[in-house]
Amino acid sequence: MQSTTPGKILLFIPNWTVILTATACGTGALMLFLNWFRHKQSWKKIQRAKARKETSLQRAELAVLQFNESHPETDTSLILSLSLAELSKQLKGGTLTPEAVFHSYVEKTLEVNRRLNCCTEVLLESWDQLEDIGSHKDGLLYGVPVSIKENIGYKGHDSTCGVICKLDLPATGDSVLVEVLKRQGAIPFVKTNVPQSLLSYDCGNPIYGLTLNPHNPQKTPGGSSGGEGALIGGGGSVLGMGSDIGGSIRIPSSFCGICGFKPTANRLSSRGASSCSRGQKSVLSSFGPMARDVDGLALCMQALLCDHMFRLDPTVPPIPFNQQVYQRSKPLRIGYYENDGYAMPSPSMGRALRETKALLESAGHTVGNPQLQTDLLCLQKVFTPLDFFHILKGGPVDPSLRVQIIPYGLPRTVKKILSILIKPIVSALQFCLCSKDYMHEVMAEWRRCELDVLLCPMMGPAYNHNYPGKLTSAVSYTIMYNLLNFPAGVVPVSKVTAEDEEELRHYKGNYGDLWDKLYRKAVTGGEGLPVAVQCVALPWQDELCLRFMREVERLFREKKK
Repeated sequence: MQSTTPGKILLFIPNWTVILTATACGTGALMLFLNWFRHKQSWKKIQRAKARKETSLQRAELAVLQFNESHPETDTSLILSLSLAELSKQLKGGTLTPEAVFHSYVEKTLEVNRRLNCCTEVLLESWDQLEDIGSHKDGLLYGVPVSIKENIGYKGHDSTCGVICKLDLPATGDSVLVEVLKRQGAIPFVKTNVPQSLLSYDCGNPIYGLTLNPHNPQKTPGGSSGGEGALIGGGGSVLGMGSDIGGSIRIPSSFCGICGFKPTANRLSSRGASSCSRGQKSVLSSFGPMARDVDGLALCMQALLCDHMFRLDPTVPPIPFNQQVYQRSKPLRIGYYENDGYAMPSPSMGRALRETKALLESAGHTVGNPQLQTDLLCLQKVFTPLDFFHILKGGPVDPSLRVQIIPYGLPRTVKKILSILIKPIVSALQFCLCSKDYMHEVMAEWRRCELDVLLCPMMGPAYNHNYPGKLTSAVSYTIMYNLLNFPAGVVPVSKVTAEDEEELRHYKGNYGDLWDKLYRKAVTGGEGLPVAVQCVALPWQDELCLRFMREVERLFREKKK
């Protein structure tokens, strides 16, 4: 006789071992089935996303082909060679048409994507916007095609952050940034790839795959705005929008040889953007521009900091772009440090920084060495939100992220023991770093030295694939300014030389530990790759930071002449 108890096959035999074994087997089989079902659903979601991407690429390619056949006079090479400022000028003056510029960049984007896999989807609605672009001729970005990071909301399209649980959840409206870009005449035309969860500075995920560096396919473009860095660095976009919570604009800009700017948090609206770390307040995210030159960054900031954005998002302080500060030419008082005592710069990083310092001094600027304390052992805890592991469940984990999430998969007992052991250390460091006191200490030293801006190392050159997940400690030079909420940007100034590579062979780092050895392996093989420096200013002095970046860029351009 059999029982009708759900989940059990209960034979009336007085043997509880048999009953428990049958129950356990039934539960195990159920769990296996549920896991199989979840993975099957995840696989179907991924296939739908890939199909949408492929369809958009094919339709874009057909549209470009049709345009080229009907407009053989279009000088694509000329269009692609222009800076954002010159491109905007010619569009407004009528020398170039928005149609010619748009299709030239779509064609180049398709070519770059075939090599680098940097795009997640072409925004086919951009053709509809192109037809109506004449109504926005007064906009500061009239007719300019703009690429946007995948997590920036665009109506009707997913903003997955590279995680499967956010697939098939298209945005019900445009993000504030997209709305303002459109109001200023820009045409958002493509979304670009990101690492899984955004909380990595590599650039791969199980949905859209791995993105490659435009200068060397064996290297990562960085992240999390890695698709933007690769596309702009590869020539497929003249202006892009990214986000930065630990270096996510600055790292890919450095790795891909372009300019990138992280404004003061909330200088630009984040409304309508997707995130995997919503709710955490220790380190603030910033949205900002990425472009080929600093003037392009400044023009984008000027366009976005307008009344329309302030109306759409009243939480953003209504502070327009200060063109007067950006255009100043008086000598600057510049703080400088070459080593934060945590992660020693690579030989090319150190050389680029010293060359920049020498050029600035020869141009009449004062460069000093403030005593800024840097001790970042607590940042792994601060940087990683509590729901990080949860959002990855139900699907595969990207190889670049596997090492990074190992602690989250440990048994609860092990994690409790580890938390008890490290609590005294972490608590002491958090008291020092994660409070307002630390920010005030830094600003007090800044004021004591009467500094305008700060010149400091920028992580680089580009890493070999899969190393960022092993080297989360290396973000010390970038995440510091998210923690302090200082505006910061990067400017490419040099390239890795054979001499740099030779010196790297003898690199020991600050401590000669596992991370120093991993870092040397990560940057090995970088000859010819771009190297950047980082420029920093105090909170809300974004225009001054950009002005400093423009000065660095100018000095190196003149040096090359």
